[in-house]
Order: sequence, then C-alpha cells, then structure tokens
Amino acid sequence: VFSTFIMLISFITLMIVRRGPRAPPPDMSEFRKAFAKAKNIAIITGAGVSAESGVPTFRGEHEKWRKWHSQDLASPEAFSRNPSRVWEFYHYRRELVLDKKPSAVHLAIAECEARLKKQGRSVVVITQCQDDLHRQAGSKHVLKVHGSLLETRCMSCGQVTVNTQSPICATLKSKGAPGANVPDAQIPVDKLPRCEERDCHGLLRPNVVFFGETLDSHILTNVEKEIEICDLCLVVGTSSIVYPAAMFGPRVASRGVPVAEFNMNTTPKTEYFMYHFQGPCGTTLPPALAPHDSEEL
Repeated sequence: VFSTFIMLISFITLMIVRRGPRAPPPDMSEFRKAFAKAKNIAIITGAGVSAESGVPTFRGEHEKWRKWHSQDLASPEAFSRNPSRVWEFYHYRRELVLDKKPSAVHLAIAECEARLKKQGRSVVVITQCQDDLHRQAGSKHVLKVHGSLLETRCMSCGQVTVNTQSPICATLKSKGAPGANVPDAQIPVDKLPRCEERDCHGLLRPNVVFFGETLDSHILTNVEKEIEICDLCLVVGTSSIVYPAAMFGPRVASRGVPVAEFNMNTTPKTEYFMYHFQGPCGTTLPPALAPHDSEEL
C-alpha cells in the first residue's frame, strides 16, 4: 500500500511538471550512446510484445469473449458467481499462449540480459504480459506485475503452482470456444481445477491479478527498487494506460534518466520520454539492444 501511495504521489508530481512539446525524434545513435553507458537497464513490456508472437491483446476485435468483455470475467466477483465460465475463459487464453513461441523481441531482450551480465551489467524485465514467453526466450530476471496464466493459486491453502497442462483438467477439454453463440459449459465446481496439496483439494484460480485486485506487494516492492536504481529504461509494446504500470516509465524519466519508448504508435506518456521509436517492436528493438562497439565481448 505504501509503495502504491508513493507511486501515486510521484505521478501527480509528474503531471504538474509535465514536459513541453517534444523535440524531433532522436536518431538511434543517440539512444545507443545511452545504452553503452547504462549499468542497470529496466525494460517494461506490455501486450504489444506478446502480440509479436501472435497472442491476442484482448483489445479491439479481440476485446470480447462470447458476449462478455474481459473485465466482466476477470474479477473476484465473476469468479465467485460463476467459476465455470471464468475458467472456460482462462482455459481459452491458456491454450492460446501454450503453443506460442518467443518473438524477435523476447529473444533480443534475453540475449541482451545474458550478454550484459558477463560485463557486470544488469537487465530486468518488468512485464504486464501474463504468458511465459520472456522465460521461454531465456530471460532470468522477470517481474510479472499482473501474474501468470500458467500458474494457479489455491483458494483454500494459497499454494501457487506452475501448471502447463493442456487441458488443465479433463472437464475443460475442448471448452472455452469464444463464439458469441457458444453456450456455457456449466461445469460443476468440484470438477474444475482443484488443489493437489495433501488434504486440501481446494478450488484453484488462475494466478493473475483480476480487475479490482491489488498487485502482489512483494513484486511491487521489487519493481519499486528496480525503477529507482536503473540508469536506462525501455518501455516496449505497452499502451501506457493501465495503472500502476503506466507510471513506471514516467517515474524513471522524472529522475532525469533516459527512457526510450518502442511502440506502433505514440501513447499518453510519449511526451515524458527522451526517445520514441515507432514501428513494430520486432523491427525496432533488436538493433537497439545489439552489441555496442564499446562492449567487451
């Protein structure tokens, strides 16, 4: 709660000292100079990064599942009222990501982290994505602020478990089709995913942050630490409209630290950042993170 309060105060300050009109977009060579000097790099990623691997963003044409918006399903109240429907929705999303592979974006970030670690430099990924693609690409230092589709949490004992089974339980097999006229499966609650801890058998839920829930305080504390020590920040593939993650980049910029945004379009936070590189992240990001001439390879 304290960390969230500090972030809110910082954001209000940013709104007061908002920067004026942006200068013309800088050349990549200027960003590369900042990259060559950086010792602690924070990379904030959003749904646009997963989209490069073919994962729907659940906005625009993918905003609805059957006749519901995602916020109608991804809430504690919805799960309490109709866990079968919510599990169908998340089973559909799990199946979508289970067969996806890391994109050029994921691979470039992972390669950069491994390379810079040998030089005594660090890269942390702070992601809003709920898939496993950063880890699959090889990234080691990943903070998932919105949780993971491939983890479950027991409603009874609280146990968090990685689960990549397909389907996650027998009754969800072939369920979750998104068509507007598809009826609910109405799976009995005792046939939904259950905890396998001894003597528990509690109902499992996806280990994601539902709408209306607070972020994991441990992860938020680690994020706070990383954005305070970084000396270069990249904001990649995020619309910068979901809070509190939308505040991370501007908070770094408020310290005078270079922040580079990589996105298909400008965002509400673009004006705060020193660099903006427009276009597909799979095209713009790999050359930005490639070995610099000054590196000791």
